[in-house]
Formats: sequence, structure tokens, C-alpha cells
Amino acid sequence: MSRRVVVTGMGAVTPLGNDKNSFWQGIVEGKNGVDYIKSFDTSDYKVKLAAEVVDFNPELYIDKREARRMDRYCQFALTAAEEAVRDSGIDMDSEDKDRLGVIVGSGIGGLQTLESENQKLLEKGPGRVSPLFIPMVIGNIAAGHIAIRFGAKGLCSSVVTACATGTNAVGDAFRHIKHGYGDVMLAGGAEAAITPLGMAGFTNLTALSKSSDPERASIPFDKEREGFVMGEGAGVLVLEELNRALARGAHIYGEIIGYGSTCDAYHITAPSPEGVGAAKAMEQAMLEGKVAHNEISYINAHGTSTPYNDKFETLSIKKVFKERAYEIPVSSTKSMTGHLLGAAGAIEAIICLKALEEGFIPPTINYREADEDCDLDYVPNVGRRCELNYALSNSLGFGGHNAVLLFKKWREE
Repeated sequence: MSRRVVVTGMGAVTPLGNDKNSFWQGIVEGKNGVDYIKSFDTSDYKVKLAAEVVDFNPELYIDKREARRMDRYCQFALTAAEEAVRDSGIDMDSEDKDRLGVIVGSGIGGLQTLESENQKLLEKGPGRVSPLFIPMVIGNIAAGHIAIRFGAKGLCSSVVTACATGTNAVGDAFRHIKHGYGDVMLAGGAEAAITPLGMAGFTNLTALSKSSDPERASIPFDKEREGFVMGEGAGVLVLEELNRALARGAHIYGEIIGYGSTCDAYHITAPSPEGVGAAKAMEQAMLEGKVAHNEISYINAHGTSTPYNDKFETLSIKKVFKERAYEIPVSSTKSMTGHLLGAAGAIEAIICLKALEEGFIPPTINYREADEDCDLDYVPNVGRRCELNYALSNSLGFGGHNAVLLFKKWREE
């Protein structure tokens, strides 16, 4: 059994805006979401910049008392899910809840809660640790909260594949519907790791940019890149079986037609220098989607702004597309959003769907210095209007995880 899967709702909380429309507008405008960290004192930190979510009010969608019982990452996830469901127009009261599922993951989970409760333990003793500490910190609880909110009694799962989490979540949800196990899935990722411990850990791993200039920090594929910029937020998509979406007159943003998932099996943090795993994931997605190499219109790269990732991802694209690699627009929207870790693939799926729908290729902003190892068309600084038919979205995570989604412009045919 193989069914077509479309996206009928989207929700986003990002450094560029706290709903999908303002987020997409920021992408179109080439807005830079990177700024000096305001959520804590960075005086003793080598890294001062991040892409924070600003002016976020969880009480727009979440009861005040309920919000206090959630970590920030979970508030992001539930807010994005609520927007996505409203955007889809699905009447949840009339749904078969056994055919409604959730796959929403987080790379790190409730890090803010972990830090604050550990501080209580050290200063005030074990009796002062919150009884809600565990359900606030665990990485699956966002999926649980979303399922409870909408009464989803089908598959409820949480993917944890580091920076590939959001893409794997959407891909797994796609397959779940495609093969007949469910009819509607809420899928995506959420992250809120811009905390003292999170920033210290990634800094000491030498993964982050130490630039003090917001315009020269997240600079994917630029020769002067030196690390990624931490971002935060969430993206959730409503995936639906095509015929039921058509029957209820849903707005269809686009179709998911392929998914690839592999592992480098090489190193815990560094990508494979041959780019083989990422290349195989792209090939898998195109094979499932029955799309030829010359039909790909756009690639949303993982493009983290680290020296190794951008070099080896470029190599993997060349492995797959050979000489045609130079003809395909490839951009990294992390130049605008920073790196949302487990949420990155989810918001980038939204970007790909909007790009196909509106015929707009997002730019890689703040690109100045060409790198001989990164010599593709990275859509520098200014986006482009043109007809797009198929888009690939790449996500590559610590542990060697590679995940790729293939999207098709919606046409009823």
C-alpha cells in the first residue's frame, strides 16, 4: 500500500518571527536573526552571539499554569503545533484519533530546566527539586503534550538524531502515512539550548563561531567561516493523506515524495570526509520520489558554517549531481536563523515548501569570501524568483546521522 502525502498546515517559532508568516517574510527579506545574547550574562563567555527567539508569549496558545510546567523547548513545540493545526483547518473533534499521530523530537530537550533544577539541588538540597523536573526535561514530552492537546491516539514518538532530528521526524511521519498506518501526523522538532551550559558546552567543543560581528558569524560556505551560531525555536507540520485533504478542500502547501536516512559510521562529531553518507541519503530520497537528478530545482543545504560541514556537504552534492551540481541553486538559511539543532530540519522543511509554492529561492546572506572548496551556486545575499518543481532539504547531525527530504510543488494531477 502506497499513498500520497501532502502538507496542509505549518507552524513556526523562530529567531525571524514567532509564526510561519513572519518567519517566511524574514527569509524572503534576508533578515539576520543573529544578535548578542540577551537571555543571560555572557561576560565570562568567549561566544557572545546567538539567534534567540524574541518577544515569545507562550500564553497565546498555552494556559499560563500549564506553560509554567513546561520547559522553553516544549512551549515552542506546542505553540508551533497549535499554529499548524489551526492553519490546516482540520476539525480535530471529528477526526479518528486512532489514525492521528505525532512525531516531534528535540536534539537536547529541556536543558533550561535541567540547569535551573540542578542549581536548586546544589544550593537548597534534594527536597527543593521540582516534582515536575523529570517530565519537564525529557525529550519526548513535547510530543506527549501535543498528543494530549489534540487527542492523538495513534503513533506518538520522539526522534533524537541531533541536528537531523526535525528532518527524521517529518520523514518518519511521511512513511507512516504513505504505508497506511495513519492518516494525519503532526511532525517536527523543537530546541531551546541557548543557555549557560549549552553555550559553554558547544563553545568548548569548538563548534561555535567566536565572531563578535552578527554579520560575520553565521556565514555558511564563506571562506572565513569558523563555526555555527546557536539558534532556538520549533517547527511543526501537518502531514495528511492526499485524498482526504482534497475531500475536505484543504490548502496544500506541497507534497513529500522522498526520504533518505543514512549514517556515516565515522565520527561522533565530524562528518565523513568523503561525503558518502549524505550523498546516499540524497540518492535514496530521489529514488523513492522517482525524480531524476536533472529535475532538482533547489537544495536547502545543512550549511552550518563550520569548516568541515560546508566543505564535505559541497563534496556530497557533487558526488550525487556531478557536473550538474554547479547548475543547482544551493542555499543555507542558517545564515539567517542560526542553527536550531533538533528543530533545524523542521523549519527548513517549511522553507522548502514555501519556496516551491511561491517560486522563491532563499539566499545565503552575509556571503563575502569565496572558498575554493565550496564552489557551487550558494545564492549569495539576495534571493531569486523563479519556477521551482522539486526541492531537497539536507540535515546532518552529530553521530553521523544524515537525513534528506524531497518535496514536490503541489499540482493536482
